[in-house]
Amino acid sequence: GERIYRAETGLTNVPGINHNTPMHASVSKGEAGTEVRFVSPEVGGIKMVEIYTLPQAGYTIAVRHEVLNQSAQAIAPELYLQLTRDGNKPAGDSMFYSTFTGPAFYSAEKKYQKVEFKNIAKVNDPEAKFERKTDAGYVAMAQHYFASAWLLPDGTSHENFARKLENNLYAAGMITPATSVAAGGTQTIDARLFIGPEQEKVLESIAPGLDLVKDYGLFAVISKPLYWLLDKIHGVLGNWGWSIMALVVLLKALFYPLNAKAYASMAKMKSISPRLTELRERYKDNPQQMQGEMMRIYREEKVNPMGGCLPIMIQIPVFIALYWVLLSSVEMRGAPWILWIKDLSAKDPY
Repeated sequence: GERIYRAETGLTNVPGINHNTPMHASVSKGEAGTEVRFVSPEVGGIKMVEIYTLPQAGYTIAVRHEVLNQSAQAIAPELYLQLTRDGNKPAGDSMFYSTFTGPAFYSAEKKYQKVEFKNIAKVNDPEAKFERKTDAGYVAMAQHYFASAWLLPDGTSHENFARKLENNLYAAGMITPATSVAAGGTQTIDARLFIGPEQEKVLESIAPGLDLVKDYGLFAVISKPLYWLLDKIHGVLGNWGWSIMALVVLLKALFYPLNAKAYASMAKMKSISPRLTELRERYKDNPQQMQGEMMRIYREEKVNPMGGCLPIMIQIPVFIALYWVLLSSVEMRGAPWILWIKDLSAKDPY
């Protein structure tokens, strides 16, 4: 009742044939899967047939739209495909993280562009900018672990849109350009509707760039290879908990030379600390001379005052990226590890 999330289609310039139009439905079984056929009432000699083919496996539904022109004159219908959703975050969000929830567009020109719900109503807000006209890509609605997306065949020109419908209800979609349909003729437009978990390999196999709906945060360029490595380790160990531990041990081993340098630098800094303290006391009224004397000691002892921090700073993006891999990967949802830990995506009860 308080949540709304729909995939909708209809014609923009044929009054009476839209996603609110009651249609006659029939179901049949075929080799490709279960076929659900929706037939609209005839409006001024125009009728639309929507055929949804639900596969036996997978998360991608083939959707065929047939516009039948049974009138005495040519028409130029436009088809829209949209995802309508309330602006609420999915249940279970934590105060310790915030994954993206909202519309996203992918185009050949601008690649992946997220749009916050709060920015949709602001027409001139630079944060709400996305590629309007393109002939490749998709429109998606993303949230933690799951996404939906409308996809048109490559080369199909369309216009992207995002709009606020009413209080806390938003729509994002595509409109195909008007194409003339002669009297007695039929126009067919094929599309695909993905609804499912954000499994990286599955998303990559469906369409270019669809894997980007998986939110890796700021360090996505590091997160993707980390996920790849984690997945390879899981292929050997078969348990996500042990795979995470193995990956962390591997990372710590790779960073060992850096850590060794950091610890060595910190040890040297500790050894000269009494001398530096004495200098600060002696030259407290002459900061410039104090600085010069400190630099002389650093040179003599071959100590880099930043040597203890830099190796650690280099590692920070990697471990933040790993955190986002674990946070965003749906594979952790419901994955057991050991003892009382039955779900790696849930907080430890103790």
